[in-house]
Amino acid sequence: MKVCTVKPALMTEQARRQQRSRSSAVVKVLYIEDNDDDVYMIKMRLELLGNFEVLTAEDGEKGCAVAAAEQPDIVLMDLEMPVVDGWEAARRLKGNLQTQDIPIIALSAHALAGEREKAIATGCEEFDTKPIEFDRLVATVRRVLDGRK
Repeated sequence: MKVCTVKPALMTEQARRQQRSRSSAVVKVLYIEDNDDDVYMIKMRLELLGNFEVLTAEDGEKGCAVAAAEQPDIVLMDLEMPVVDGWEAARRLKGNLQTQDIPIIALSAHALAGEREKAIATGCEEFDTKPIEFDRLVATVRRVLDGRK
């Protein structure tokens, strides 16, 4: 008896991410941040929780390339970075068919009036302030991802 394998129909990137998040407990996070201390702290703490894989990039240009290549479930992004800042990187991610459905949480030390609204208008799903309150960030990541299922 011959067994045939059937290739699944082509899926959108969003459908593939949703399927991955349902079939696996591991959430792929891309953290775009130029501060090495912040990168180390967030990457280590998320990975210690056991259900996060954290990819990193040190500026918006590299972050956009990693997002397109790796298709993370969510992006955490500093807004103030060299080369390409987070504002421009968010616009690029949302303007690219490969990455437009990946949710972005903007992070900024500037908690000025209007910053959150500006980040949302740029295409980010959420905005959080620095210094990062880890438990609040994890809750925000989970809420954003749960809202996309």
